[in-house]
Amino acid sequence: MPSSDRLEPVRMSRIAVVAPVVALRPVLVRLADAGAVEIETVPSPDGVPGPAARALQRLGHGDVAPVLVAEPPDLDELEHAGRADLLAGEAAFDQVVSSAVTTPEVAALAGWAPVEAVPDLRSWLSELGAAVVPLPRPRGALVPTLLRRRGGERPFTTLVETYATVPYADIDPTPFAAVAYVLMFGLMFGDVGHGLLLVLVALLLLAGRPRSLARFHAAWPVVGAAGLAAACTGLLFGEFFGPTGVIEPLWMSPLSDPVLLLLVTMAIGAVLLSVAYAIGIVNRVREGGWRYALYAPTGIAGATLFLGAGLLVAGLVYAVEPLVVVSAFVITAGLVLSFIGLHTAAGGGGAAIGEAAVELANGVIRLGANVVSFARLAAFGLTHAAILAMVWAAATALWGGVVGSLVAVVVFLLGNALAFLLEALVAGVQALRLEYYELFSRVFTSEGRPFRPWHLPVVHETDPLPAPGSGAHADKEMSS
Repeated sequence: MPSSDRLEPVRMSRIAVVAPVVALRPVLVRLADAGAVEIETVPSPDGVPGPAARALQRLGHGDVAPVLVAEPPDLDELEHAGRADLLAGEAAFDQVVSSAVTTPEVAALAGWAPVEAVPDLRSWLSELGAAVVPLPRPRGALVPTLLRRRGGERPFTTLVETYATVPYADIDPTPFAAVAYVLMFGLMFGDVGHGLLLVLVALLLLAGRPRSLARFHAAWPVVGAAGLAAACTGLLFGEFFGPTGVIEPLWMSPLSDPVLLLLVTMAIGAVLLSVAYAIGIVNRVREGGWRYALYAPTGIAGATLFLGAGLLVAGLVYAVEPLVVVSAFVITAGLVLSFIGLHTAAGGGGAAIGEAAVELANGVIRLGANVVSFARLAAFGLTHAAILAMVWAAATALWGGVVGSLVAVVVFLLGNALAFLLEALVAGVQALRLEYYELFSRVFTSEGRPFRPWHLPVVHETDPLPAPGSGAHADKEMSS
């Protein structure tokens, strides 16, 4: 698979499944079993539930997971046996059937399927006398999105989808989101010892131990990557359960030069914002073409303004006058492009001028605030280091004699435990906050909808349920 395809949602094809009416149930059973087609369903025009749905209502189990039986069951016997799961499956089946366009001989259902799955669909549906027919995509249709989930990236894909479903036209920002989150967490939680503890937690999650944490098994790649990032940052800071002196800093102690740390983290934030703008430009081009991308505040217009601001800061800091002059032209171009885009989005005309001006001023203010917001990476990194420094100072002050040494050990262990739990939570939340509000706000301008294939578990026998029409078996069920 080309690397470029790995960054795109799975290509979707608009299709119709056409089947003989007499073979509709076997066809739908096979589709439900495969789970490869999103079937478009419509509510009943009269709003009256079907017989399976009414039986399910009488049982009072509306939230049961549906299961579909291959052969048409007897609904009365299912209700008598209390099989709400099979009744729910029949209700879902009835909804799909009612959405089909039918003639006396043929039924057709519209939907979506991954392009790569269509050949297989054609192959095994043809065995039942059905066909898969390509359809033109309706103008303005919201194509469903299916992301390529790849091993350890799955938890990070969930991180992206928690914010928004990636629009079908956009590229998948999961690799960028993964790197950004892990990097920001590591900067705020820089300690070799604490980082290795997180790696240990990740290994326990991978092994499913303890069982009480088994439901968090899927999060082990995130925890492990965050722990490694924290350990690497700890090496740079010389932190091992605090300033214990076990390792020497490869770069600097965070408490010794907080201003430098602040400037570095803001520079890292500027780099992350630049990448977010680059992804935003690609997405705007894919969504509406180069003209749309040129004037979009999250496209070329916004990126130009951001670039101009960066050139201005660099020119002032290093006293390079030509750079300041160039930055003025770049900033002006960004402001003009942004204003045109905002004015057009507001509907054009004189009334839209004021709205566009206000939105532009707000965007400029937010741009500066977004960069400064990354200062929290330094702030929480310093907080983590300060707490551990206090714990280490208290432990060393108490050390001496049997009792004092025991107390010092207890203080050191408890202090590190509290710092680990508190700072891991804070760093995790703050990294998520920066990702969502500062970065994803430039990557996304709209939300897509997820691909939801019609998929139900299929059973081919209902034993120990009575077979449809089997009175003896029904009597046995009643006596039991």
